[in-house]
Amino acid sequence: MTVLDTRTLNRATLARQLLLDRADLPALDAVAHLCGLQAQEPQEPFVGLWSRLRAFEPGALSDLLVERRVVRTHLMRRTVHLVTADDVLAWRTRHDAMLRQRVLGVYRRELDGVDLDALAAAGRETMADGEPRTMADLTRAVADRWPGVPARALGEMLVAALVPMVQLPPRGLWRTKGGVRNLPLATWLGEEPAPDPSSPSSNTSSPDTSSPDGSDPVGQALLHRYLAAFGPAATADLRAWSGLAGLPAAVAVARPELVSFRDERGRELLDLPDAPRPDPDTPAPVRFLPAFDNAILGYQDRGRIIDDAHRGLSVAGERVVLVDGRVAATWTVEEDTVVATPLRRFSRAERAEVAEEGRAVAAFLSDKASERVRVEAF
Repeated sequence: MTVLDTRTLNRATLARQLLLDRADLPALDAVAHLCGLQAQEPQEPFVGLWSRLRAFEPGALSDLLVERRVVRTHLMRRTVHLVTADDVLAWRTRHDAMLRQRVLGVYRRELDGVDLDALAAAGRETMADGEPRTMADLTRAVADRWPGVPARALGEMLVAALVPMVQLPPRGLWRTKGGVRNLPLATWLGEEPAPDPSSPSSNTSSPDTSSPDGSDPVGQALLHRYLAAFGPAATADLRAWSGLAGLPAAVAVARPELVSFRDERGRELLDLPDAPRPDPDTPAPVRFLPAFDNAILGYQDRGRIIDDAHRGLSVAGERVVLVDGRVAATWTVEEDTVVATPLRRFSRAERAEVAEEGRAVAAFLSDKASERVRVEAF
């Protein structure tokens, strides 16, 4: 079986993530291709798409949110993602059990003895009037039925797991601040999430029980879409990205259609046969990535793009700079100046390229009012 070294995997990831060459795609198609963008920080997806698309206009993404073609919702790994309406309707039910288990992983003791089906019913009843609510508002409306249970535990379970919710605009719009106001997904989109034959009951404790014929169609769709945007990848990487337990039924059914490789650790990597796997010597341009970018967080083994010594940056909300395809600096904005702080020594050419891309980032973030950039010494 062919072994793919780290640099080969790096170039494949950059190609799939639209980071090797900026793509000529509309924002909606890019969000779909990337299987959504992690978005707990509302402005970060704009930087993520700007770094990936040739003609990205931030207003286009804002319009998609207002037009209900993309939504902000809890999905993969119980984190807030910006995903297309089509994808959230197709995928949400597949994530139900995982979302419950993730919330229980934090609040199991506080929610001990709470009938989650009754809690879900109370939440749906409260939200049936079509009025957006904050998590605190929703919790206050149902809390008297569960005296003594911490409000935070009830609210997190309702909003992140039991009742599929979207976070309404203006939250997530370009250059706009807004608190989180929730509305049921079905109310906002006018359609209930599709049922999932692999999860006949959302109460099941296993997120990976297969449908009667073993096909797991939603899991197969997730697998194919993940590989298109992140492959080649191991099932452990798929699990780390989705929060689901590896989708074994889907992998088993899809395996004859896939190709296999090994990484340098000996792990089996799966991939789509015709997906891009560029030459490892392909030049990789400098790219400024937003906080929590899934090009890094979408893997269990992130060594293809970030050194183990810097792995903590990817979960700490640091914005990072890719140089030669790897995380080589962090960046911030100080008074309309983009400040890049290297994690290693740069060559003169690398430093110049970081500065050039930093000027472009500054212009984007300031609506062309500033192109100031500072690359700190190592």
